[in-house]
Amino acid sequence: MKKIVDYRKLLNVGEAAELQELKTIYRGLMKTWHPDKFQDSAESRLEAEEKSKTIIEAYHFLVSIAPETRNQSFAEYTITTTTSNISDFEYKSQVLTVSFLDGNTYEYFDVPKEVYRKFINADSPGRFARRHIFNNYVYRSTSKLAATA
Repeated sequence: MKKIVDYRKLLNVGEAAELQELKTIYRGLMKTWHPDKFQDSAESRLEAEEKSKTIIEAYHFLVSIAPETRNQSFAEYTITTTTSNISDFEYKSQVLTVSFLDGNTYEYFDVPKEVYRKFINADSPGRFARRHIFNNYVYRSTSKLAATA
């Protein structure tokens, strides 16, 4: 997904970046781009504000899809995807958002349109998703994001 690639490029990290590495890089970039350091002109301050917002967004996004974050919630994720039924789903720009009856919602990234078509045309979308989507694509919980906001 372009968003993941762009955010990794912005923070200059690879796929295997650990949480501590992300945090260190994030703090360094925020020290460089903090708007309070740009008092000389309103234009440079606005640019720094936009850049810092993008850095914050990239950091939070990459933390949410980091392997360590997913490992911490893997037991809960497994329970949801194996025991709870799908209540709703949405597909947009290769991102499949699946809501479950237990209240959890997950985003799956880089899901090809053909896989989505097979998902919606399957006799049992839940069974299809368990076999072909849930453990095959990078995902993040969006229900936790809404709870912390």
